[in-house]
Amino acid sequence: MIVALLNQKGGVGKTTLALHLAGAWAGRGKRVTLVDADPQGSALDWSQRRSHEGLPRLFGTIGLARDTLHREAPELARDADHVVIDGPPRVASLMRSALLAADLVLIPVQPSPFDGWASAEMLALFGEARIYRPELTARFVLNRCGARTVIARETAAALADHDPPLLIATIGQRVVFADAAQSGRLASEIDADSTAAREIAALAAEIDRLRIGRDAP
Repeated sequence: MIVALLNQKGGVGKTTLALHLAGAWAGRGKRVTLVDADPQGSALDWSQRRSHEGLPRLFGTIGLARDTLHREAPELARDADHVVIDGPPRVASLMRSALLAADLVLIPVQPSPFDGWASAEMLALFGEARIYRPELTARFVLNRCGARTVIARETAAALADHDPPLLIATIGQRVVFADAAQSGRLASEIDADSTAAREIAALAAEIDRLRIGRDAP
């Protein structure tokens, strides 16, 4: 399955989710390749930091910030159970290529009305891609949220009946994610019993239950 994390708005946590989902699947024995399609190269930086720390490689990470991604990602998927694409913000040509490559598009949004408005452009691109890939599926994922805040509840309620729908699993604003980014680690490696680790595991499991993919029955 090729999973692309995309949103035209920057700062919504695409890289954090991409790295942790890749790590969750790799931890279950799956063959995983993470594609850094963001010209900023944050996922590649994380991978290099991990190498410098002498930590074992969990999954392959490659940089493909170019608009031929839709041709190259399916080739990568032949040798992997999951390809995770960390998409770019505000680069329409790369975004379109990632959309055409993906089986599932995850649209991370933060609990804010501004994130909802910013997603409109992303959904327009998704609609265009479905002309060529009618089987393409998307889901919103609520990220960096405080579960007990009013704005988080309002955002979840607003997306509850949305198309594409909102995943049940949500990811909170956790300090351990920042620590993980700085150290080349995953939240589960820093604290396997942390709320963050459990949230990522729940998100990966929910995606698995969707049974989306080119070869899914």
